[in-house]
Amino acid sequence: MRAIEPYLRPPYTFGVLLVLLLALTSTTHALEPEQATFAGGCFWCMEKPFEALNGIRVVTSGYMGGRAEDAQYKKVGSGVTGHREVIQVEYDPDAITYEQLLETFWKNIDPFDENGQFCDKGTQYTTAIYVHTSGQEQAAQTSLATIQQKFPGKNIITPILKATTFYPAEEYHQNYYKKNPAHYAAYRYSCGRDQRLKEIWDR
Repeated sequence: MRAIEPYLRPPYTFGVLLVLLLALTSTTHALEPEQATFAGGCFWCMEKPFEALNGIRVVTSGYMGGRAEDAQYKKVGSGVTGHREVIQVEYDPDAITYEQLLETFWKNIDPFDENGQFCDKGTQYTTAIYVHTSGQEQAAQTSLATIQQKFPGKNIITPILKATTFYPAEEYHQNYYKKNPAHYAAYRYSCGRDQRLKEIWDR
């Protein structure tokens, strides 16, 4: 027993415990991924700017806010269900904040258009911030006030709403800008999206 006794003395035992404690602490402090949901008109055009951000795990196109218990593209597109086209963003809060997501959202919409977005008109294309927590709601309200200050005298019509059931869009809509780059680019240009965004935000 005397041969192994030094390894049992407190300095060595404490060192081992300290390493284990630090390992456990670093694991428990890692934050779980969170969700954010935004309606910014055509969901094809909202995927790309969010997927370009660091800390984004996945962006899913879908529908939210309607009266029906299900949502499909043809029905939503007709405007009868009350759903909006949205993107749901799963992000790493250790790498990016909800406030940064809000900044990206605003820079990619026309916050003054109550009838839709760019060439797309109808309730399904109107803007909204769907909040999942009280913290998101507070951050969204602060962000909205900041945008309103930037545009005095103009009416920001983007509402802040409680998140409801999210319905993922059909598979062919997911990552459309990657699957059909030529059609996506032509649609985005002909819709006047980038032209209008430049007019609003490059000031």
